[in-house]
Amino acid sequence: MRAVLLRETGPPERLEPGELPEPVPRDGQRLVRVRAAGVNFLDLLVRQGRYPQAPSLPTIPGIEVSGEADGRRVIALTGGGGYAEAVAVDEASLYPLPAGASFEEGAAFLLAFLSAYLPLTQQARVGPGTTVLVHAAAGGVGSAGVQVARHLGARVVATASSEEKRRFAAELGAEAAYGYDDFAEHVRADVVLDPVDGDVFEASIGVLEPFGTILAVGSAGGWWRDVSPARLVGRNVGAQGFYLGRLLGRRPELVRTAADELLGLWEHGALRPIVGATFPLEEAASAHRLIEGRRHTGKVLLVP
Repeated sequence: MRAVLLRETGPPERLEPGELPEPVPRDGQRLVRVRAAGVNFLDLLVRQGRYPQAPSLPTIPGIEVSGEADGRRVIALTGGGGYAEAVAVDEASLYPLPAGASFEEGAAFLLAFLSAYLPLTQQARVGPGTTVLVHAAAGGVGSAGVQVARHLGARVVATASSEEKRRFAAELGAEAAYGYDDFAEHVRADVVLDPVDGDVFEASIGVLEPFGTILAVGSAGGWWRDVSPARLVGRNVGAQGFYLGRLLGRRPELVRTAADELLGLWEHGALRPIVGATFPLEEAASAHRLIEGRRHTGKVLLVP
């Protein structure tokens, strides 16, 4: 089968397209014929050697796919191996792709929407009368966050790195959108959904209303700064962290329930995955460069 192999960490050129043996499913697994694979920021961290729970090398990156298994159209989160024509996936990690949805949409759905929905429903109080600030609102998790917060009845404001991306956030439902250099001057929020971190995380604490919460769900803008409890206490605010990988291992039933709820919302038109760009499997390095350059909107995908 065609696949993309990472033998050693480094720049995008380390992603090597080639021919590899097809995986053999273990008991409880199914072979998924991949029709689209999500390219996520954690894939970039793995390639760069910066992911905390990095897989052993060599490895085939990719944890999110859509495709066909035993005649079913499915979407799945995998333990790796998604940048390929086929991947073995635990049966419990397979979900039905809604009728009428494309494989590209399917590969853009699970990780982004779970990373927004679970924090906004389990770790913060979000509803009518709540203001939610969504950072990187034009990206995969951010665009999902805008939609989820709106569905929960919140007023949504957003940040993005360019005027084009800020318009895109407004089209998704954000009432206002700002740049990273000026949002702190204009925004007061009850909840902040932050897949950026770095300096943005630090500045976001200052915009929280009393009893507000900042949700750290990623580190696309740089590693988290240390936050003194004194600052949280002094402002009457809280900070929560979200890591889907550990949650899948510790509370799989919670993730499964959330995914089922999200799929229902998608089927009823309340949410929609945003496909921003697609690349052939052999151009995985180009997909990584697009994300590193922050030139994408929505989800970036590989299509075998």
